[in-house]
This record gives sequence, structure tokens and C-alpha cells, in this order.
Amino acid sequence: MSNRTTVTQFFLLGFSDVREQQILQFLMFLVIYLAALVGNLLIITVVALDHHLHTPMYFFLGNLSFIDLCYISVTIPKSMADSLTNNRVISFSGCVTQVFLVVIFAVAELAFLTVMAYDRYTAICRPLHYRVTMNRGACAQMAAGSWISSMICSVLHTANTFRLHFCGSNVIAQFFCDIPQLLKISCSDTHANVIVMIALGSLTDVVCFVLIIVSYIHIFSTVMRIPSEQGRYKAFSTCIPHLIVFCLFISTASFTYMRPRSMSSTSLDLTAAVLYCVVPPLMNPIIYSLRNKEIKSSLWKMIGRIFFSQEKQIPHTELL
Repeated sequence: MSNRTTVTQFFLLGFSDVREQQILQFLMFLVIYLAALVGNLLIITVVALDHHLHTPMYFFLGNLSFIDLCYISVTIPKSMADSLTNNRVISFSGCVTQVFLVVIFAVAELAFLTVMAYDRYTAICRPLHYRVTMNRGACAQMAAGSWISSMICSVLHTANTFRLHFCGSNVIAQFFCDIPQLLKISCSDTHANVIVMIALGSLTDVVCFVLIIVSYIHIFSTVMRIPSEQGRYKAFSTCIPHLIVFCLFISTASFTYMRPRSMSSTSLDLTAAVLYCVVPPLMNPIIYSLRNKEIKSSLWKMIGRIFFSQEKQIPHTELL
């Protein structure tokens, strides 16, 4: 070990070495990032400013948008800069920070998707108890529990990963610092790390998966008993998109972190990373907001107030 050079920085492999493809990747990521940025910022702003949206559902939606905004900002800007400058080096401390933030926002996303499923279950299956069950104190406790649990998971995963020695290859076959890829290039025994990663990941995924599935079994059972076809459509239109986003997120993340190494390939790893790091922050604003009449109504009112107030501030010139 004394004759090996300790790694002080890493090299992100990225998507391609061809310059034209790097520019194309930069443009694609730029469009995706701007769309996610604008969409999530609009949701946060509308939910914060419109007091009619100060309800449990929109409180959790605002938190989810904040998570998505931070989640996509951890990986995409760095990848865009790497593609544009063709400099894919990331420092050791930068890699530690990126791993910590990716894990904390990924687990927080999963936790809030689970809390939102419980919120929908309470609203649809127990509407008379909704205000009592989902009061401000309960919502604050659920949000705090989600953030605290995600922080604990992130600390455990990050500390467990970077206690290893990196003294050989420093090339990470991904467009950001990813734990499975870091384990591949470590010169330490990673058997314990793999066990901890699978155990923590399985526990988190199974608990959230069971809670969401049980919630939706009750939700669909209740919805099918609604006599009105319009009422059933409204309930399904609220729940189905949430379930689709959850399944996409948990399946790709679980595949990345818990599959056998024999199933690993660079193209497969890059595709899975895009599906669980990039797609949910982009799709959540579209699924939860652009199809939501209350959000759209509040958004148009806010835009109208901005333009109307600007028109009032324009001085009228006197006619000579």
C-alpha cells in the first residue's frame, strides 16, 4: 500500500469523447435543466405566494419541487461544464460532496413521494378525518422525518464509501460521482460496503414501496366505488401520475445500487442514472402541476398581477 499513489481527484468518463456528441449532450442537458429549473421554481413560487394553496398536498408538493431543483442541480451543471470544456476532473472533496448531496436528495425524494401517497390515501379514503389527521403539526413532523432520515442515510452511505482507499484507477464510469462506480475502482475490500449499500437500500425501498402500494390499494378500492364517472376520473388522474413517477424512480435507482456487478455496463449505467437523476425532476412539474387546475389558475393570476402592476407603473405622457 505504501508504494501506491493515493488518489486526490477523479476523472468522470461521461457519455462520449467525440466533440460533436459532447456539444449535443450539453445542449440536451441545457434544455432539460432549464425546463426543470423553470418548472420547479414556478411551483415553489406559486405555492408560497398563493394562500389558497397552503394545504398539506401543496406543502408536500412544494418540498418535492425544492428537492427536484436541488437534486438535478447537483449533477447536471457539472456534466454540462465538463462537456463544454472537455475537462472532466472532479476533486476528491467535490466527489464526496456530490455523493452526499445525491444520496440525501434521492432518499428525500423517495420519502416525500411516500408521504404524498399517504396524503392522497387520507384525502380519498378518509375525507372526514383529513383535516384532523393532516394538520400542520403532523405535516411538519412528516416533512422533518423525511429530511432527517434522508440525511442519516446520506451520512452512512458517504462515510461508508469514502472510508475506502482509492489508490489505483481514478476513472469513474459515470457522469457524476456514483457509489457503485466508486466501489469498482477502490483498492480496498468492498464486500462490507456492498452489504451495507444493499441492506440500507433494500430497507428504504421496501418500506416506501409497501407503504405506497398499500395506500394505493385502498385508494383504488375506494375510487372504484365512486358512482360518478367524472369523480373516478379526477381521482385516478391525481393518483396514476404519482404512481408512475414513483415506479420509474424506485426501479431505476434500485437497479443501479442493488444489481450484481455482472449485469453492469457503461451504457446501461449511464441510461439508468439519467432515468433516476434527470427524468423525475423534469417530469414532476409537468405531472403534478401542468395538469392541476388549481396550480394553473394560481400561476395565471400571478402572471396577470405582475404584468398588470407593471402597466400601472408606466407613466402616461401628456398630449401636447
